[in-house]
Amino acid sequence: MVKSTFFDIIDTAWPTLVIFLIVIILLRIMYLKQNKKKFVFHEELILLLFVTYILLLFELVTIRDVEFGGVNWMPFREILRYDFGTDLFYRQVIGNIILFIPFGYFATYYSKLTKIRQIFFITFITSTTIEVVQRFIGRSFDVDDIILNVVGGIIGFLLFIGLDAIRKKLPKILQNDLFYNILAIILLILIVLYLFGTVRIG
Repeated sequence: MVKSTFFDIIDTAWPTLVIFLIVIILLRIMYLKQNKKKFVFHEELILLLFVTYILLLFELVTIRDVEFGGVNWMPFREILRYDFGTDLFYRQVIGNIILFIPFGYFATYYSKLTKIRQIFFITFITSTTIEVVQRFIGRSFDVDDIILNVVGGIIGFLLFIGLDAIRKKLPKILQNDLFYNILAIILLILIVLYLFGTVRIG
């Protein structure tokens, strides 16, 4: 269910995504050249993934629901409404957590966050803003979505902290840009193959 929603968004948002990414890539190349900055492939790929994620998140949270859900101020009411293991549980509960894991990861990476309360605050404000905006565009405001998004943001934060701790323990040869560039190229190839259906995961 989560995967099908992701591909639905890709299917509708790809024109905007392509145009926006081309503009970002051109501006970034000009910036690096103008300021004589070093081009580091894996850092640039992370930036593009972050931009792509934000655009897809925007598309997902601003599309209108078929049914207007109203307002839920009661914590855990909607979460407990779905039976564990059902499609609705995966879509509404697990989906809302997964949706913000990249947010927590990227926010930690770019803001150099070190404390869990920092990512809690950023994710809470971002998710609350999304819910308030949704209330004014014909969608519902749900406090449970905020709770689940914050959980996802914290998981993303912990994921970054854990991977960064592992990276620092690696031999010096595995901490240089060349190694990460190779990993980034492999990741990019896998993403492209996956999106074009050559690789099927799960």
